[in-house]
Amino acid sequence: MIKPEVLAPAGNPESLDYALTYGADAVYLAGKNFGMRSGAGNFDEQQLGDAVSKAHSCGASVYITCNVIPREYELEGLKGFLATAADAGVDAFIIGDMGVFDMARKIAPRVPVHISTQTGVANSASANLLHSMGAGRVVLARELSLEEIRGIRANTSPELEIEAFVHGSMCVSFSGRCLLSNYLTGRDANHGDCAQPCRWKYSLVEETRPGEYFPVGEDENGTHILNSRDMCMIDHVDKLVDAGITSFKIEGRAKSSYYAAVITNAYRCAVDEYARHIESGSADKFVLPQWIADEVMTVSHREYATGFYFGSAPGQVYHNGGYVREYEVAAVVEGWREGRLYARQRNRFFEGDVLEIVAPGRKPVEITAREMLNGEGEPITATPHPDMAFSMPCAQELAPMTILRRKK
Repeated sequence: MIKPEVLAPAGNPESLDYALTYGADAVYLAGKNFGMRSGAGNFDEQQLGDAVSKAHSCGASVYITCNVIPREYELEGLKGFLATAADAGVDAFIIGDMGVFDMARKIAPRVPVHISTQTGVANSASANLLHSMGAGRVVLARELSLEEIRGIRANTSPELEIEAFVHGSMCVSFSGRCLLSNYLTGRDANHGDCAQPCRWKYSLVEETRPGEYFPVGEDENGTHILNSRDMCMIDHVDKLVDAGITSFKIEGRAKSSYYAAVITNAYRCAVDEYARHIESGSADKFVLPQWIADEVMTVSHREYATGFYFGSAPGQVYHNGGYVREYEVAAVVEGWREGRLYARQRNRFFEGDVLEIVAPGRKPVEITAREMLNGEGEPITATPHPDMAFSMPCAQELAPMTILRRKK
C-alpha cells in the first residue's frame, strides 16, 4: 500500500492550526489573491511564511492555490505572487491555467506544480501531457468514477501523483467552471467569488404573467433544482486506495475550524485504520469503525452522497438549500492540570449538559459539565459570555485545542 496523503483545507490561520493538530499530512491554502475561495480569510505574506514554518515543523506540506482563470490585467501581479510564495517555502502551486503554469515553471522552477481540478483532467492522455510539461500531480475532475480513475492510474507514470476530492461541497458545473453566479450577481466564480446561486430556490414565471410563480418541483414550495448533495467517501477509503489515488482532498476552505478539525481527524483515522489492516495482511477484513463514520455527521453538511465514484450522479437536495446542523462547539481546551480542564467558551452551555470531548486520533467520549468555575475562580452554573474562560473537573488529561462539543 502507498499510504495516501490526507490533504486538508486551511481557509485561515486558525483552520490551519486545527488541520495540522488533527492529523493532516498536507494543507492547501490561498493568498489574498488568485485563489478560488475569496470569501475565506486566506493568508497575507507574513501569515503565509508563518504557515509554511508551522506546517513544516509538524512534518506537513503546504500547497498554495493560484487556480483562478486570470484576466490580462492580473498577469503582472501573478508573477510577483508566485515569487513571494516560492520565497515563503511552499511545497507546491495548485494551478489551473496553462499560461500560469508556464509562468510558474519559469519564475519558480523548483516548486512542484499540481494541476487544479479546474483544468478538468479526465483521462490519461491529458495527465501524461501535463506530466511531460512538468506537472508533478493532477487533481482529477470530480466527475470520474473509480473505474475511470483506476484506468488513468494504469496508463500514467507512477511518478505522477493523483489527487481527488473525497469529501465536501460539490457544484453542478463541470469541475467547478461555472458562469451562473456571474450572470445573476456579477460575482465571478472563476475568481473565487461565487454567490452559490445553485443553492437557491427556483420557480418558473411566464413573462406575460408576472407574479404568477409555477413551482419547478413536486410541491408548492418550489425546488432547489441545482443544489448538489455533499460528497462523503469516508466508508470507502479502501476502494479509493485501490484505485490508485495518491492524495485524499477534503473540500472546505470557507468552512469553520471545527469542520477542518473533525473531518481531517475522521479521514486521518480511516486511512490509518486501513493501513493497519494492510500491514497485518487483513485488508479483506477491513471494516471502518462506526465512530469514524459517525464523525462526519457532526459537522454542518448537506445530505451526503458518494459523488460520481460509483458511476451515477450524486443527486440534488430538492427540499431545501440549507445544512444539517446537529452539533455545536461548546468550548476549546487551553490546558489541563490537577484534574481540571481550562477552556474558553464558544457557545453557551449549562451545568449538567453532556458534552463530547473531541481529540486527535481518539474516539469521542462524554463528559458532564459540573463544578464549573469562571476565570476568576468563582462558581458558575452556565457559560453565558462569549469567549469566557472557565474550568471544570476532568479526569482525562487534555491537550490544548481539544474540542468540547454539544448536541443541539
